[in-house]
Amino acid sequence: MTYHFSIPDMSCGHCVKAVTSAIAEVDPKAETAVDLTTKTATVESALPAEALGKAIETAGYAATLSD
Repeated sequence: MTYHFSIPDMSCGHCVKAVTSAIAEVDPKAETAVDLTTKTATVESALPAEALGKAIETAGYAATLSD
């Protein structure tokens, strides 16, 4: 599945790396594209969206699933 998350608290490259790493920790096979300009992450993963969102939140960022 492909999921789109809004992550409004991202503000720098470190944030992008933290979100990318958090997703990779729960699903090493996930394909993740994080866009700092739009403050979004697109994730292709076999895991449910809730697991990915929780990983992002554990890294310290609020994440909401968007369309």
